[in-house]
Amino acid sequence: MDEVVHAHGHEHVSAEHESTLEITSDDFLTPAGDCILAIEADRVPGEFAPEFVAACQDADATITATIEADGHSTTVSGNGHPDLTFESDRSHVCRTSDYVDDRTVMVEADAAATDLDRELVDTLADGAEATITFSVDV
Repeated sequence: MDEVVHAHGHEHVSAEHESTLEITSDDFLTPAGDCILAIEADRVPGEFAPEFVAACQDADATITATIEADGHSTTVSGNGHPDLTFESDRSHVCRTSDYVDDRTVMVEADAAATDLDRELVDTLADGAEATITFSVDV
């Protein structure tokens, strides 16, 4: 079961955050947003299918986010959690911790922004179009 989000990079993408990575629907990015990989997402968690959300709420679920831009690709994997609500109307946040809020789309991720392939990060910093595919396997 997949949910696909389209967004694009920005000159302030630095991907230096050590515990999260984020895709936002905001149309701006400041240098302080060091976890944000892409902006102007065309979909937010609150728009994901109820079946997808329910599958992600299984503690045994594996959730992956595959981020693709201009020929570069990386996949981050994490876990589901019963408290995931997917209610955010703004951002998708993948966390290496088990913290959950309305923006959280996976916990215990195997990578944060700082761990990503630097060629992908550079491509996003150049403003490339990005496709983010969220998948869940229960």
